[in-house]
Amino acid sequence: MQTDPTNLYYVHDPMCSWCWAFRPVWQQLRQQLPESLSITYLLGGLATDSDSPMPTSMQQDIQQHWRSIQQRVPGSMFNFDFWTQCQPRRSTYPSCRAVIAARKQGMQHEQGIIDAIQTAYYLEARNPSDNNTLIDLAMQLHLQHDQFRSDFYAPETQTTLLQEIRQVQQMQAYGLPSLILHKNGSNHRITIDYNHAKPMLEQINSLV
Repeated sequence: MQTDPTNLYYVHDPMCSWCWAFRPVWQQLRQQLPESLSITYLLGGLATDSDSPMPTSMQQDIQQHWRSIQQRVPGSMFNFDFWTQCQPRRSTYPSCRAVIAARKQGMQHEQGIIDAIQTAYYLEARNPSDNNTLIDLAMQLHLQHDQFRSDFYAPETQTTLLQEIRQVQQMQAYGLPSLILHKNGSNHRITIDYNHAKPMLEQINSLV
């Protein structure tokens, strides 16, 4: 009888500010996880496609949100020049599709494009809501250009994104980021610690 594999799901959005704050500790945790534990990235999809400029009030709210993160997660860095150098839009689906397109060229490229999107957005004041920015990032990672563009714009990529969002909803992983350990047909929510990997590692090891 085939057993249900144990898997750790990392639910995220590449433009999620809390995911950016979590990145250093997530990298530490990932390095300490049991080698036998599979990790699957799932896209939560924060904001649908939109060409409309972000309202000024929302821009101000998000900037305040960034400042709050800097207080709660020391060391988190944000380049506030983004708000004057770019035209913000409430749209993260393009960056999610870029992740899926990069994934098709290898799992290492999925993680690479996530890091590149976050760095571009939060440190370099570039806008990952713009397709051209995402294509430029893929080229910087030396992804196969024609394949990336084809996969990025393919209707199947949007279908995959919506499927992942539905899966996330079924798992009731509403907060981003989320860690869900799946074992023996059951999902176990791992409490996120933005400053320390050890408590999460202990939770995971106790379940594995």
